[in-house]
Amino acid sequence: MDITFLFKIAGIGLIAAVLHQMLSKAGREEYATLTVLTGIVVIIAMLIPQLTSIFDEIKSIFDL
Repeated sequence: MDITFLFKIAGIGLIAAVLHQMLSKAGREEYATLTVLTGIVVIIAMLIPQLTSIFDEIKSIFDL
């Protein structure tokens, strides 16, 4: 994993948090919730390939 990958995840989290706060203050709770859920889905979609490569590395290390 690269440090830029962690910064991307942190950036998406910060953007989702700011949007959530703005939408909550504006009385748009349903959109605020959807914004947070969308951020989580995007982060999970980014993590799946990384986790796959980690599991492949573990398999190769332990010769499974």
